[in-house]
Amino acid sequence: MDTTKTEARTDDTKAAEAAENPGTTEATGTSEAPEAKKADGEPAAGAAVDEDAPRGADAADEDQEETGDEDVPPAAATATGSVASGAGAVVAAGLGLASLTGTWMGTVLAERQTLLGQIKLQTGKATDQIGTVYGAPWHTHALVNGLFALLAVVVAALVLTRTRPAWVRAVAWGGLALGVLGIIVSAGMYFDLFASLPTLPKSGGAGTPGS
Repeated sequence: MDTTKTEARTDDTKAAEAAENPGTTEATGTSEAPEAKKADGEPAAGAAVDEDAPRGADAADEDQEETGDEDVPPAAATATGSVASGAGAVVAAGLGLASLTGTWMGTVLAERQTLLGQIKLQTGKATDQIGTVYGAPWHTHALVNGLFALLAVVVAALVLTRTRPAWVRAVAWGGLALGVLGIIVSAGMYFDLFASLPTLPKSGGAGTPGS
């Protein structure tokens, strides 16, 4: 009887303690929960990890380095493009002006053609004195001026194919206008549209004085 009473009392004591402290297990789990969390914001053990998600400030810096250089164009490349386009516009204007006023190259080639014409006349290889001594150098000078005018048009057109600053476009348009005008003038000189070549007067039929 004593043993049975003792065991009954022991069971009653355990049941009473369990009834008095029902949240012992929950409290223990709650106190351990903060320890499972990482101080640096890392996920708890057993949680799913997204490998593609950014991780802290280092990931943000890496993204900024990857996208920052591509969005902003380098200033050096922009400055170089502006200088090149400005130089091209000035060159086009200079070529167009040279096609109208004449060039040293055209003068030298015209003088050379005059010398060749004189040599042909002296050796009997040419009979048209005016065409050989005057017409050939004139046409050579017009041809050289036309080539300079054509270069002016090509360079100006290349400059105007893209968006340029206002002053660059203005100079390029001026060079283009001078080049077109130079081509027209050179063509008129080469084909004798403005003035024909001089001609020798026809001889014959005139009698001698006193006859």
